[in-house]
Amino acid sequence: MSEIEIKIPNIGDFKDVEVIEVLVSEGQTLKKNDPLITIESDKSSVEIPSNFDGKIKTLQIKVGDKVSEGDSILILESINEAKEKVKKKSVIEKEIKKNQEIKPEPQKILTDQNKVLNISSASPKVRKFARELGVDINKVAGSERKGRVIESDVKLFVASKSNNLINYENKSNEKIKQEFAHSEFGEVQIKDIPRIKKLSSKYLMNSWTNIPHVTNHDEADITELEEFRTSLTDIYTGEKKKITPLAFIVKALTASLKKFPNFNSSIDDIDGGKMTVKKYYHIGIAVDTQYGLMVPKLRNADNKNINLISSELKNLSDQCRNLKIDKKELFGGSMTITSLGGIGGSFFTPIINFPEVAILGIGRSEKKQVFLDGKFVTRTMLPLSLSYDHRIIDGAEAARFNNELKENLGKNFAYKLAI
Repeated sequence: MSEIEIKIPNIGDFKDVEVIEVLVSEGQTLKKNDPLITIESDKSSVEIPSNFDGKIKTLQIKVGDKVSEGDSILILESINEAKEKVKKKSVIEKEIKKNQEIKPEPQKILTDQNKVLNISSASPKVRKFARELGVDINKVAGSERKGRVIESDVKLFVASKSNNLINYENKSNEKIKQEFAHSEFGEVQIKDIPRIKKLSSKYLMNSWTNIPHVTNHDEADITELEEFRTSLTDIYTGEKKKITPLAFIVKALTASLKKFPNFNSSIDDIDGGKMTVKKYYHIGIAVDTQYGLMVPKLRNADNKNINLISSELKNLSDQCRNLKIDKKELFGGSMTITSLGGIGGSFFTPIINFPEVAILGIGRSEKKQVFLDGKFVTRTMLPLSLSYDHRIIDGAEAARFNNELKENLGKNFAYKLAI
């Protein structure tokens, strides 16, 4: 039997370098100059090609090995012997089928001659670029001669995957098998996931996966607003009004949306460059219920005063908690507010409520020492967490939006909000 040993050639200043890719497998038929492995040093990546035609008998190397000049890569059978074996095997297979007198199953029958891996041709630089992006180079269609993959092909592959919602949904339905059952480690209880949580989960996953989220954190000085809010009384009974800070925040957010219309939009066709800018102001309010989170819309907030907004907020919350809300009222929003102020906490990263492009997270306000007018004073500060879709809103615009919102919640605006 004629065998050839393929070794690491003299490739310059390479010693004890790592094998980062093995591009062939045992039983594969090679042609001269076919790539075998890729090695990588601190300086660069290099592909090692075959010097001969033949069929791989034994691989002597694997990913992670350290190699130097002269180390063995694989043992190759001469091409003539390989062809003879393929011919003999083909004759035997035909004879078996003839004797069985049955039709073969509808599948590809691979002989040693055509049994090859789907190996993409690409330069070491492009392979390294693909690895950094977590892309399997063999799944990328090459646009160059003989299907050679270039950097733009990898970018196109990544873009197609990130924009392919159907592909994502198929993957999200795949079940990952647990290696060990939870009950093997102690007592457990199996419960049904609430229906609302199951329904909302696909929207949350869609939003988090397909929208590039960025969150800006800031604080608004609401000292005067809180003093004004807690001083409000009913003109007939003289009793204090129970108006939550959320009603003021809704009004302030609506005023900010008028000045920054990009936040009151939805992206309809990012490739075609189309977006919908809404002329209405329907503010979504995240409501915590025993069934899960629900987000009804407070319609036309720009045409309602604080008293009416406060009343409608209570009605919407009651309808959600009693499952009396109409399904349509959960859609068609401008922007959503999610408030944790009644529970606690400061800053967080709220997930955008698709197809909106921004969401405002509110933490619990607290008194802080703030340096103001040359001295430290006690002020009531409200944590703001603004998440936005970076495809349509950039960081500078988000910072300006937060500044506008803080101004609308400040001392110069608080009294106008009550009108």
